[in-house]
Amino acid sequence: MLGNPSVEQILDLLHTAGYVEATNSDAPPSQIIAGGLFWSIAALDGNANTNCRHDDECIEESLRLIGCPHPLRSSHLRDLDTQALFPVIQWLTSRLRSTQEHRVNEVCHAENTIEEDEHKTSIKTLLSGSLDELNHRKMNAVKQLDELRERINKEGANSAVHKLIPLMTSLKDLERQENHFLFNRDSKQSELQAEISELERKIANECDSQSLSDGLLHSYSELLEKLNLMKKQLAARLRDIVAARRRIDELPCQSELIQYERRLSELYAQIQGKHRQTRKYYATYNALLEIKELMLKETSLLNSIISQFQEAFSSTDGRKKLVHSMEGIVKGSQQKLEKVQLGLQEEERIRNDLKDRYAAAIGEQKRCYSLLKAFQTLGI
Repeated sequence: MLGNPSVEQILDLLHTAGYVEATNSDAPPSQIIAGGLFWSIAALDGNANTNCRHDDECIEESLRLIGCPHPLRSSHLRDLDTQALFPVIQWLTSRLRSTQEHRVNEVCHAENTIEEDEHKTSIKTLLSGSLDELNHRKMNAVKQLDELRERINKEGANSAVHKLIPLMTSLKDLERQENHFLFNRDSKQSELQAEISELERKIANECDSQSLSDGLLHSYSELLEKLNLMKKQLAARLRDIVAARRRIDELPCQSELIQYERRLSELYAQIQGKHRQTRKYYATYNALLEIKELMLKETSLLNSIISQFQEAFSSTDGRKKLVHSMEGIVKGSQQKLEKVQLGLQEEERIRNDLKDRYAAAIGEQKRCYSLLKAFQTLGI
């Protein structure tokens, strides 16, 4: 590549690898790249430390542990050194692709192996009896359920328990089939024994070879039809198992759940901060609006007094009107003052109430702390 790689190229690499926040986040580029590095490390190493997301030195140590050939220091992340970051992220994304391809090949190989084993088992069932086959399938289903439970407990995806209902239903079906086979085993054995006796009787009596051959062909056709039916049932069961595995693979892992929870917490904190800031702006606006109205009233009052002052002192009636007008103004001012004082008293009452609640909360916190300390002492 000619020239230094850009931040956009690094984010495109992360987005192509599957890190959706590379292009859908408003966070700073350094934080997005750090999150992408942690996500890639967690995808390659399931035992990665979940506290490394915002710790540059921990990310550096994790890269060395998974065998990254390119050196990366914490200062490269803080300074957005794209020339040092690009080869590391390019190596991680290529490693992720190869890992995903390897996992897909393992799943395909396992599916082929299961299909061959099920086919061989079905043939052995028709030839030597179905009881061992049903027991074997039951044990496999139980083993798969145990593996799924361990994987769910390990990844913390408790909500995936509801998706295991089809597997439980499959296990119950196998148990019912086993009970049905045990119930009909004796009657089937009697029928087969009767057929064997009939064949021995025909052979002993030198029966017509043509009729004997027709009887054998008829028995062979029935057995072949049963074999095809069992193959169809096994194929349907195999498709159900593959579908269940795909649903389990679609569940988010523990690191992704922690990442989603942390992102939601950050968004909630941002919303709360914006809400407090908006309330503060509204309160400031209302206070300034009230001050503006008072100033306009005072300005209008002063202009009225100035315009009527010279005219009022020119006659006795004018002076009386001026004095009466001033008394009305004083009375209105006193009413306004009383109203403001009432509002001030209400605010002081609210303030005292909040102080009392705060003091009660502090006392409750101290009491809880003392109880916790006493409990810890007793536990020791």
